[in-house]
Amino acid sequence: MQAWRRRLVQGLNMQPGEGPAVIAGLLLFYLLFTGYFMLRPVRETMGVAGGVDNLQWLFTGTFIATLACLPLFGWLASRVQRRHILPWTYGFFVSNLLMFAALFAGNSDNLWTARAFYVWLSVFNLLTISLAWSVLADLFSTAQGKRLFGLLAAGASLGGLSGPILGTLLVAPLGHCGLLILAAALLLGSMGAALFLQRWRVRHPLPQQAESPGSRPLGGNPFTGATAVLRSPYLLGIALFVVLLASVSTFLYFEQARIVSETFTDRTRQTQVFGLIDTVVQALAILTQVLLTGRLARRLGVGVLLVAVPLVMAAGFLWLALAPVFAVFVVVMVVRRAGEYALVRPGREMLFTVLSAEDKYKAKNFIDTVIYRGGDALSGWLKRALDVMGEHPQLAMLIGAIIAVGWAVTGGWLGRQQARMDNPPHD
Repeated sequence: MQAWRRRLVQGLNMQPGEGPAVIAGLLLFYLLFTGYFMLRPVRETMGVAGGVDNLQWLFTGTFIATLACLPLFGWLASRVQRRHILPWTYGFFVSNLLMFAALFAGNSDNLWTARAFYVWLSVFNLLTISLAWSVLADLFSTAQGKRLFGLLAAGASLGGLSGPILGTLLVAPLGHCGLLILAAALLLGSMGAALFLQRWRVRHPLPQQAESPGSRPLGGNPFTGATAVLRSPYLLGIALFVVLLASVSTFLYFEQARIVSETFTDRTRQTQVFGLIDTVVQALAILTQVLLTGRLARRLGVGVLLVAVPLVMAAGFLWLALAPVFAVFVVVMVVRRAGEYALVRPGREMLFTVLSAEDKYKAKNFIDTVIYRGGDALSGWLKRALDVMGEHPQLAMLIGAIIAVGWAVTGGWLGRQQARMDNPPHD
């Protein structure tokens, strides 16, 4: 039994004593993503129901809502103990879920409630996931991140796999109201896993955490994250990487809405298609995260995680320009999303392990929310303008390929900078 356990630990790139932390990290992401992906197909259907030509307005509304959240989160992060930032934030979102459950119970067909939920879930998604990764970047060293972040991201993919299945099975007996209450319970469970992980780190402290313990507030002002990004070329590079990532995602998201609405006119069928795509994506991501991500990061560096998917996406956009049909789109979309979950996201989070505690929470949150949703809104209007000017999807796909190449170049530069900061030259 001991030998079998030792082989399992080594096969998963773990070291002795890290088992409880890995399990807690897996649960943190699994419960969070199960709740989110349980609700995601409903959100996508609501977006299509409001009209494919109006999606850019929902993206703009999401960006405005994200801007409104920035000073609130910055104020919270400046004043409460660092280890309490996640519980306070998740507790707030639990109350939001219960409020929407009450609204859906009262009138589930209200169009403005549906639009508000679309915007809210889009903000909830980025902020809660960004904060979970902030906690991991804070609690794990750079070396641990290279070994474990891919494995921990598998918890997110498992949640993304089980969430749509649960949503499909439970939406009929529970209704939208019941799904929201269940999502609130899952979010509370994710909060409990994060608290356990923080207690584990207190018992096994890293050397640098003696100077900045989690019991100390970060201080500063609510806008420190934004100003930190503007002052740092490295953080500006991460921000550019996220804008290009969001642009590629938005171009494909709009194309998804167009192709699915033209191919499947029934709303139930549309929700099933969205759920099926989610299931395939998460299954591929899990295999990659468990078997490849950690090994690639340790042997080839973070840069390879940040460059591989953008280069593949450049080729995918060119393929879509030549053959803009549903089957080709599904292949490109699945590769993009699975690659992002398995390679790009863990690699992106590893970039923050070399930064200060304040940057890991405030600057990271600003990039992951305001910058990301700003890129969404900007590229959404650009995609819509291209469609209106010529109704030629091929032009948008060619521009998407150019953006993907820029994304790859930025990722390569960030990988080199992260390696230099992690191993500074000695005099």
